[in-house]
Amino acid sequence: MALMKYKRDDPFRALEALHDEINKLFNFSWGRFPAIREEILAPSVDVWEDKDNIYVEADIPGFEQKDISLNLKGDNLIISAKKDETKEEKKKNYYRCERYQGSFYREVILPSHIDASKIKAGYKNGVLKVTLPKKEEEKGKEIKIEVE
Repeated sequence: MALMKYKRDDPFRALEALHDEINKLFNFSWGRFPAIREEILAPSVDVWEDKDNIYVEADIPGFEQKDISLNLKGDNLIISAKKDETKEEKKKNYYRCERYQGSFYREVILPSHIDASKIKAGYKNGVLKVTLPKKEEEKGKEIKIEVE
């Protein structure tokens, strides 16, 4: 075993090297592994609420409105979509084919009970916007305190 001289390098260099290796891992083309790619695809989702509604916005670019499905099961909103594969053109010589074709499923746990009969949803420019009205008993009631 050879002895190595201890170097008093900047401790952040090791962190930078680790950061670079992690970036290489995530920049790896998942297109080579379609089964893995399908499992990890899920839209980014924002959920917030006000007094009357819960709002959900999901980024779903590249899908058409008819391909997107919304379901409410209890206090869970289920967003799913399926994009059918296009026919491969024999004339094209592909070097790379990374555009996603397949399906995804995302379940969002909602913080309150929802009035399912009043849900509104819209899809524009790749963003799904869902407004979920709270049930009346969930909205709460303001109680005034009288000073004696």
